[in-house]
Amino acid sequence: MAQSDEEAADESGRMPLNAGGAGYGSVAGSGMSSRLSGSESANLLIPEPEPEPEPFQQWRPMTKDELQVAAGGPGWRKVRCYLVMLFWMAWMAMLATCIAVITLSPRPVATPLKWWQKSLFYQLQAEESEGIDALCEQLPYLRSLGIGALILEALFDKKASPLNLNATGEGFGTLPQILHLLSESKKADLKVVLNVCEVDLLGPQGVAGDADETSNLTAHHALRFWLEQGVAGFAICDTDAAYSEETLLEWKGVFKEFSREDEERIVVVRQTGDVLPSLKNSSRHNVTLVDVVMRSILPPSQHLLSPEEVANSIEMHLQTREEDIWPSWTVGGNASHDLKKLLLVLIMTLPGSPAVQYDTDIDPRQNVSMKVGLSHGDTNNPSDTRSEKEKKQRSAVALFTSLSHSRAREEALLFGSFTFLPFTASIDSSSSSNSTLPSPSSPPILAFLRSWGCVHFLVLLNVGSEVHSVDPSWAPSLPKAGVFVANTRMDRLGSTTLDTLEVRPREAIVIKLFETESYS
Repeated sequence: MAQSDEEAADESGRMPLNAGGAGYGSVAGSGMSSRLSGSESANLLIPEPEPEPEPFQQWRPMTKDELQVAAGGPGWRKVRCYLVMLFWMAWMAMLATCIAVITLSPRPVATPLKWWQKSLFYQLQAEESEGIDALCEQLPYLRSLGIGALILEALFDKKASPLNLNATGEGFGTLPQILHLLSESKKADLKVVLNVCEVDLLGPQGVAGDADETSNLTAHHALRFWLEQGVAGFAICDTDAAYSEETLLEWKGVFKEFSREDEERIVVVRQTGDVLPSLKNSSRHNVTLVDVVMRSILPPSQHLLSPEEVANSIEMHLQTREEDIWPSWTVGGNASHDLKKLLLVLIMTLPGSPAVQYDTDIDPRQNVSMKVGLSHGDTNNPSDTRSEKEKKQRSAVALFTSLSHSRAREEALLFGSFTFLPFTASIDSSSSSNSTLPSPSSPPILAFLRSWGCVHFLVLLNVGSEVHSVDPSWAPSLPKAGVFVANTRMDRLGSTTLDTLEVRPREAIVIKLFETESYS
């Protein structure tokens, strides 16, 4: 029976599921048949023994030699050191290059200026002695407008002898009042320059035009007296006898005794002609003895100058530049009232120190007894209503303050370069109500540029009676966009572009342009 079962298993090639069980092809016991049967079935029932695992290796840190081998060897350590050194050397080289570029790149250098080069001069005089007391009350207000120095005119009697220090002009009050004005001006941080133009400071002179020794001593005594009172300087005319090399050398010697840093005493010379003459009794033009030369934009005239005459005079001064003297600009001649603000914008933006004449439009007290020094037109029209007068006054104060404060804080307006721009403009005939064709005699727009660094101030002046559109092709190197700083009507605000800009009749515009790519 057992043999038949084994043969059946061999034939089928399979092992019965109960092949090892009791009663199936095996007999319990220790006989040979039992051992053979067990050995024959062992290969089928017992799995092959697995290889014994290797002994467990405990973790331990790498030695120095093993670490060097893993890192590439001792040579790789040197390479890393060289790379670190190369990185820091490259970093230092880039830092040095940046410093060199910043140091060597062209950039504007601020020009140190004296107090009279930064100041705005204000010319005034009084009709009555009571005007001095009113002026003392206005000094803080004038300082708030940006005015830095006063030029007191008609102070001395031109017929009086310099021996008499009390011989002040009848219209300006007594000596104590003037001394009080000087004291109050110092408190308001306003310097005072005395205008002694056409005053006989040297007294009687000989046939050769030289003053005697007594007159010189008297002039020195008077000079020292006013300097001791705090006077910042004197203004003379180029036609005075004091406009000589000998006299100015003596004055400069006296000035040194009273001058200190930011308190220098100055000589202002009013130029009466087209060209400043040489000093009397001197063959050379010694400009070092003169600190400021006051010039007039308009020539003296008994009649109102036409717009063409005004434009020609302005253009002549814009094209004529003298680098060896410091100018001070005033209006001078007689022009129409509607050009007053345009001329104010001009003298406030030209290189030099503006010398503005007294204007009731910026006077907060209309009842103050002040003589109008403007020779180029009257002030408010009597037919104007009260509201119109107040509106004009606010506009005038806003224009004056905007120009003075811009000049005080902008380097381009203080000491920036000056460039006259030959202008090309087209006349907008659609804005003309009288004719579709523009007037052929209408003067063109006058323009100039004040630059410092990457900041440019463009000043446009339309003296004519027609509206002009700006053609940007006239100055292709200029930025085409900017912001309004001021204009005669003070009604332009915000940004603008030269492509769309139109300049109205009798209008002056100041635009601040920006250029961020390079210095100029």
